[in-house]
Amino acid sequence: MLGGKITFGTSGWRGVIADDFTVDRVRVVTQAIADHITEQGLKDRGMVVGYDTRFLSERFAEEAVKVLAANGIRTYLSTRDAPTPVISFEIIRKKAAGGINVTASHNPPEYSGLKFSSSWGGPALPEATLDIESRANTLLNKNSILVITLAEAKEKGLVEDVDLQKAYSDDLRKKIDIESIRKGKLKVAVDLLYGTGKDYLDSALRDAGCTVTVIHGHRDPLFGGRSPEPSEINLAELSAVMKKGKFDIGLAVDGDADRFGILDCDGTYVNPNQALALLLDYLCRTRTWNGGAARSFATTHLIDAVAKKHGIDVYETGVGFKYIGDLLVQGKIMFGGEESAGMTIKDHVPEKDGIVACLLAAEMVAREKRSVKDMLKRLYKDVGTILNERINIRITDTNRKEMAERLSKPLTEIGGLRVKGKKTTADGTKYMLEDDSWILMRASGTEPVVRVYVEAGSGERIEELVGAGRKFILGQ
Repeated sequence: MLGGKITFGTSGWRGVIADDFTVDRVRVVTQAIADHITEQGLKDRGMVVGYDTRFLSERFAEEAVKVLAANGIRTYLSTRDAPTPVISFEIIRKKAAGGINVTASHNPPEYSGLKFSSSWGGPALPEATLDIESRANTLLNKNSILVITLAEAKEKGLVEDVDLQKAYSDDLRKKIDIESIRKGKLKVAVDLLYGTGKDYLDSALRDAGCTVTVIHGHRDPLFGGRSPEPSEINLAELSAVMKKGKFDIGLAVDGDADRFGILDCDGTYVNPNQALALLLDYLCRTRTWNGGAARSFATTHLIDAVAKKHGIDVYETGVGFKYIGDLLVQGKIMFGGEESAGMTIKDHVPEKDGIVACLLAAEMVAREKRSVKDMLKRLYKDVGTILNERINIRITDTNRKEMAERLSKPLTEIGGLRVKGKKTTADGTKYMLEDDSWILMRASGTEPVVRVYVEAGSGERIEELVGAGRKFILGQ
């Protein structure tokens, strides 16, 4: 057997390079994907293949192409590193069978990954990933992987090198109010976190007349020694740059440009939950779109308050953007977001897109002519103050078992407030409290950590709920 079991998470298969993520295992997973789309009757539509800026990403992408070609499947291979939402866009544009992006997104630099997107352009739904996972693990024990050389694949006309950037960038102009950004004459600081967003986000801003200062815009497979995630701590350097100069907004995208990061004009980090609510409110005021808003189980209910203000429906989904993407394809929503800084909009890709989120934030600042802080104050005045926080609590196996027992029993109060509702899903257990605050406890499937999400109307109440959650998890 080629290493341990292959498992697909919420965003595909990931592993440590040269440990469980190897050339042989990439071939196995690609063969499983080839078998899956062949059985679906889609193989004649071809596959879009891209890769990120990590170590050996191009090589892994070529290995996937060699397997697809050996199975008679034509591939459209990106000529440069590609953001995940761009792969999704190209799948839809070419009416392809699906797409593969060799990326571990925001994971640490020692990781790589393989993300499979379905023919509808979004992350594969569980039915598809379970089938691919099952096929891959069966193939680990067999010597039945079809592979040809890249030269042979090109000779047979089964590989087409494609520039994915132009069509996607041209389409952005239909989604974003470029003229409003141009009139705003914005000064923007951008952190590309050494990833695939280079020449996408910064170029779009320059094309819209912004003065752009870029940091971390070159390729570094080590990502400066940290994860390419646009979190508050990872954007400290961007914040420092903004504090030294005069900027209207700071923007960032993660390693594969599907997540966003936003800093206010003074370099203050904007919580993704707050950013999502502000953007939804802005879009409801400036667009004439039909449809509701979707958020994941762990995402702020500030979105619900904004939706109520504008008279639109809210859909709560499981964790994983595939569920939001599915609602977008069904035409039920005009906006979808999750607290881990993922967002998409009507008539765009059914995949989270950090580039679009950042450009909409720039548009919002240009049109509103005020700081994000001021916009947030106005929103709280309109719909009420809703604050949130997420913490990770490290646990032992004993803690985990005891916590599971406690969660299985009825709980009448948390932090001195009556529990008025409980919802348990595969994504954790969420308790709704009498003052409309809530707490969600979710055990990680990959590390000894419980993630605690809390939401309330004041910072003091947030602290109380975090403390109550910590005591509950650790059995104190």
